[in-house]
Amino acid sequence: MSSPVRKAVFPAAGLGTRFLPATKAQPKEMLPLVDKPLIQYGVEEAARSGIRHVIIVTGRGKTAIEDHFDVSFELEHLLESRRRLELLAAVRQISDMIEVAYVRQREALGLGHAVLRARELVGEEPFAVVLSDDVIESERPALRQLLDVWERFAAPVLALMEVPEEAVPNYGIVAAEPVEYDGCRDRLYRIRDLIEKPQRSEAPSRLAIIGRYVLTPEIFPAIEEAGPGALGEIQLTDGLRRLLAERPIYGYRFHGTRYDAGDKLGFLQATVEFALRRPDLGAAFRQYLKNLKL
Repeated sequence: MSSPVRKAVFPAAGLGTRFLPATKAQPKEMLPLVDKPLIQYGVEEAARSGIRHVIIVTGRGKTAIEDHFDVSFELEHLLESRRRLELLAAVRQISDMIEVAYVRQREALGLGHAVLRARELVGEEPFAVVLSDDVIESERPALRQLLDVWERFAAPVLALMEVPEEAVPNYGIVAAEPVEYDGCRDRLYRIRDLIEKPQRSEAPSRLAIIGRYVLTPEIFPAIEEAGPGALGEIQLTDGLRRLLAERPIYGYRFHGTRYDAGDKLGFLQATVEFALRRPDLGAAFRQYLKNLKL
């Protein structure tokens, strides 16, 4: 029997250089996608997946994240006094849906280092990692899909997506063999190797690792043993590769649409598509787009 996954780690200490100057004084994770910050989409996905304990790895200049998930008594009092009950419910829901803890990453030394910083708060139990840059729209939460695999196999699971050949050097890529799961052989894979941002000619596949992971505490010593890479950063992929020598790791090609909201074009695409899906905005916004004379 697999142990339940109760905690999700959100690395949020990066500098957000791709969005400068907007992120000079504002965390990238707090950039609004329509009317919610990026990190809230990931936290809501974790909550809908059955995880209520969230660990956010922050750094300098990230206090806005802590304020966002805290109770705002003044704002709630104002909304209540003005009978703005729908907005009041939305604001309260942010702080009520999770229990949140924070740990600091003094230097942005890579994703593996951010995960290591959460070690004491995670303890000796399985946990999830969610990258808020990757916004995934799906009927069944993408993280829940990975947790279903965890519950079946009791082994680490990574979210996978097939990417175009020209995009391969931007991702961690896996060599993997398909495993039958729920009557099909094109969703679940047994991972045989992982390569961080390979050249096209060196890539074993086009299956890329996307920002959702279910991991076991063995990953912590594996990351430490792997140590810093060529650029001095401690990469999660290197730790996973070391762990792979000791135990099986699976990858799951999730159902859903992923938006790379850490990229300007991906962020704009997500903004347009999320706005079009909104019952209160979609019709008017669609008409506006039709009337544009470009």
